[in-house]
Amino acid sequence: MPKITIIGTGSVGSTIAYTMSVTGLATELVMIDVNAERAKGEAMDIEQGTPFSTSTTVNAGSYQDATGSQIVVICSGMARKPGQSRLDLAQTNVDITREIIPKILQYAPTAVYVIVSNPVDILTYTFYKHSGLPEHQIIGSGTILDTARLRTRLSQYYNINQKNVHAYVMGEHGDSSFIPWSLANISNIPIGQYRESLGGAIRSYPEINFAEIEEYVRRSGASVIERKGATYYAVSSSVCHICKCILDGIDTTMTVSTMLHGEYGINDVCLSTLNVIGKEGAVAKVLTPLNDEEIISLQKSANTLKEVIKSLKI
Repeated sequence: MPKITIIGTGSVGSTIAYTMSVTGLATELVMIDVNAERAKGEAMDIEQGTPFSTSTTVNAGSYQDATGSQIVVICSGMARKPGQSRLDLAQTNVDITREIIPKILQYAPTAVYVIVSNPVDILTYTFYKHSGLPEHQIIGSGTILDTARLRTRLSQYYNINQKNVHAYVMGEHGDSSFIPWSLANISNIPIGQYRESLGGAIRSYPEINFAEIEEYVRRSGASVIERKGATYYAVSSSVCHICKCILDGIDTTMTVSTMLHGEYGINDVCLSTLNVIGKEGAVAKVLTPLNDEEIISLQKSANTLKEVIKSLKI
C-alpha cells in the first residue's frame, strides 16, 4: 500500500500531508522535521480528521521511519519572505538539502524523490549531484505550479473549463520562466485564434493580452506572499498531482524540473520542460517543438540558473 514520507512540516509540507490524507493518496504518511514537536502536532491534527475522510495513518517520525516509502517529498528549508526572491534562499537551502540527503537515502534508496523546497531547480540539481540516484528518481516540482496558474488565468479569460486549456510554463520556477505560446491551445484551437472561433459570442471576451498573462503568472507567488505571508494550497495540489501520477503508474505529461543533457542545446542544469511521469518517476522527456525564440528563452533561463550555481557551494 502507498507510503509517502514528507520531510519538512512547515506550511507547505503540512498542507501536502493534509491534502494527501483527505484524498486518500497514501495509506501511510510519515512526517519528519528538525522540530520534532511541530511534526507531532501536525501529524496529530491531520490524523484526527481521518474518520471523516480516508483511512490514512499519519505519524511523525525519524528518517528510519521512512523505510519502505514509495515517494519522499522534500519540503525542508527556509520559506520565502515578502520581497524575497526564490534565488535569495539558495545557499541556506542548499546546505539543508545536502545535510538531509545521506540521512534519508540510508532508509529510502528506491523511493522517487519529489523536491519542492525553493529554489527548486537549484535544490533538484543539488540532490542529483549528491545523491547518486538514477535521475529518473529525482523530480523537482518546477513549473507545474506556474503551469497551473497559467491555465487558471486563461480559463478566466474565456470562462472555460480549465481542463480544456492546454498550455505550459517552462524554464526556471522563477523570474526567468517563460510561456511557449506556440504550444498553447484551448480544445486544440491555437490560443491566439480561440476568441475568433467563438463566432457571435466574440464580443463577450477581450483580446488576449499575452504580456499581462505572463506578468500574472510570474508575479502570482509574490502576490500571494505579500497578501497572506506564504503560498501552500496551490503548490500542495500540484505536488499531490505529481505523486498521484507516480502511484497510479499511468504515464502522464507535465512540466517538472529534471536534469538536461543536451536537449534544446542545454546541459548540466535542472529546469522544467515537458516530462513523462510514471511509476518509476521521470521516465522520459518530451521534446516539444519550440520555435527559435522559445528555445532562446529556455536557454536564457538555463543560463540564469547556471550563474546562480556558480556562485554557490554545491
